[in-house]
Amino acid sequence: MPVKETQAKYPVIDSDPHFSRVIRYMRPSDYAVWAGATAAGPGLFWLYEKADPTQAAKASLRSALRLTGFLGFAAGFMLAYQNSSLRFWGWRENSAEVTKDQAELSERAKNGQPLYGETELTPYLQGVAARNSTFSQLKLHAFPWFNVANHNVHGVDTSKYGADKQPS
Repeated sequence: MPVKETQAKYPVIDSDPHFSRVIRYMRPSDYAVWAGATAAGPGLFWLYEKADPTQAAKASLRSALRLTGFLGFAAGFMLAYQNSSLRFWGWRENSAEVTKDQAELSERAKNGQPLYGETELTPYLQGVAARNSTFSQLKLHAFPWFNVANHNVHGVDTSKYGADKQPS
């Protein structure tokens, strides 16, 4: 089943990027968003506590601050992951990622390696993995689901990497 075509203002790099690629291609701004969300959770909780004190014990406040810190960390990661994914899909400016992708996958093609990694999955299971994770980043807030399987369904023409060229 082909990947759904979407309108993209910028070049599409990958419609279903692997988890490790999304992390590797994160920009400093993504890490800033992640850090900001991590700090915002306990920061807002502390401000609310100062504005309207609950008179709770210090131990329970520390536990609540740790919990909001963890929730902020998780939410920040998902937001940063989604922002990086939007650049893979071409929905946000992605010139740096396009250059990095071209260099990385052209090198893999030149060395005779599979473009999207080694896999032991059958073609059918590769398709199942792709159908389960393609565009899953749009629902990270409801159900965190990441592409952790190497498969061959990425919605781009791989000939631009020299994968289909015959050695001369």
